[in-house]
Formats: sequence, C-alpha cells, structure tokens
Amino acid sequence: MREEPRLRVAVFRPDDERTTEAVELLESLGADPVPDPMLAVEPTDAVPRTDADYVVLTSKTGAELVAEAGWDPGTATICAIGEATAEALESVGYVVDLVPEEYSSSGLVAALEGDVDGARVEVARSDHGSDVLTEGLEAAGAYVHETVLYRLVRPPGAGESAALAAEGDLDAALFTSSLTVTNFLAAAANRDVRDEAVAGLDDAVVGTIGAPTRETAEDAGIAVDVVPDRADFETLASTVVEEAGPEYRE
Repeated sequence: MREEPRLRVAVFRPDDERTTEAVELLESLGADPVPDPMLAVEPTDAVPRTDADYVVLTSKTGAELVAEAGWDPGTATICAIGEATAEALESVGYVVDLVPEEYSSSGLVAALEGDVDGARVEVARSDHGSDVLTEGLEAAGAYVHETVLYRLVRPPGAGESAALAAEGDLDAALFTSSLTVTNFLAAAANRDVRDEAVAGLDDAVVGTIGAPTRETAEDAGIAVDVVPDRADFETLASTVVEEAGPEYRE
C-alpha cells in the first residue's frame, strides 16, 4: 500500500532544545518538520537592576540568562509573559508573582496598569522587544528601565524553508515572532526568491503566535491562516497541522 505523503512544516525556533522539542512535537502530529532556525542568541552579559518594584521577563532565554548571572530580584514583584517563561524562572528558584491572562505585552500592561503608578519597573528582554510594553507601562505612570539581556540575530545559512516555499514544496509555516517573519524574508531575499517564497506561502497554511506577528506577516504580503487564542508553540503547531490536513494526524 502506497504511503500517504506527510505535511512538510517549517519551524523557525532557535537552534537549541526549542528546535529539538518542536521537531519532536511535529513528528508526533504526523508532520514532516523542516527546522530552519531564524534566530540565534547573543548574550550581552547585562543583568536587571536590583532596586525595582516590578521586574518583567518576557522569555525562557531571559530567564536562563538571569539565573546564570546569579541575579537577585530582592523584594521585586516578578512578572513573566507566558507560562514557558514562568516555568523557566521557577525551575531555577525564582518565585513568579504574575503571569497575565493574555501572553503578550499588551496583556501584561493591562494586568499591571492599575498598580504601577509611581513604581519602578525593570523590563529585561531581548533587543527586539515591543514598544507596546514600555510605552504602555509609562502611560500607566511607571518609571520604566529596560535592560537588554541578549541580541537576536539571523543565523548564517538560514533559508531552506524559503527555498522550499518558493518551489511550492512547503505545506505549512509556524512563525513565533515578528522577527522570525523578518528574518525569513531576509533569508529568502539572500537566495533571490523573496517574491516566490511569499507566493508559495499562499498555498501553505501559515500560523503565527499573536497579533503583532500576524500584522508583521500581513504587512509583508504573507496571508495568515491561523492565530490561536493560546499563545504557545504547542497550540500553534497543533492548530496549524489540523488546519493543513487533519488526516495526517492519524
């Protein structure tokens, strides 16, 4: 009996355990993963301030870096955007006081805006953090200081997924941040297939985590099919695979 073809799904997570976990998840869903890391982490060796009333961490990477540096939050209220960030902080001994219901910058602003008037708020994250967070907290009356814990760069050689999309050989793509969209397009341009790759995604199921990522994709001409309510990778992958072809999950 002829074996049915499997969905070919591009994933753009950093080339560490996150890619490994993403590949395992997609394989468990019956898909054929195309790991194409669009982000590499360059630590700055900076640490958050220790005199803040609130400290906001936005990623698992940030949590790992502050732990490695031995950062002591003192009596600050620790806020994490997303369960993955909270779990990473708690796994290394930090107590997380607040995780917003909506895992986004705007969600955290909504959760804090009634409490931070006159407070010192430390935001510790990558160099590509959204202004929505800092500007929203400042509008709520907070004194905001930002510490860049790491830079996100595009790895050399990225772009296999763009070449596949340009040839019409990609069934789905999972964008987890605006920067993954930007770097996908840059990698496609480096291979002289930007327009073809964008056109190829029209025939694929494109999923994004969160409205900002969707907006970045759509502004670049990429049609987005799936934006799950829950902003985590497992939900994104599961929803996209189901949308692209539920029969492949059997």
